[in-house]
Amino acid sequence: MATPFIAGLSVAAAAMAGKYSIEAWQAFKARPATARMRKFYEGGFQPVMTRREAALILGVRESAAQDKVKEAHRRVMQANHPDAGGSDFIASKINEAKDHLLGQKRGSGSAF
Repeated sequence: MATPFIAGLSVAAAAMAGKYSIEAWQAFKARPATARMRKFYEGGFQPVMTRREAALILGVRESAAQDKVKEAHRRVMQANHPDAGGSDFIASKINEAKDHLLGQKRGSGSAF
């Protein structure tokens, strides 16, 4: 008597698992297409940084708002910070790109 009950229970469980699998697959197929990997600027720095190069380094538009530039700077700097194994040169270029897009000037003179 228990055998038909167990068989029915296992068929019901298999049917529910199949239904869930089909729904999950359809939801997976319906999601919007996204890029697999982000494309970052691949070096070859110019002697004098242009606004275009600065935007490419940070991954923003040349006309991006200040908060977008700051957020992009934080994201890129976290990935390339010298304390986390990044390069000092790359970090300086990232900082220079942020300063260039925000319109800030870094003083090269001494404090004295």
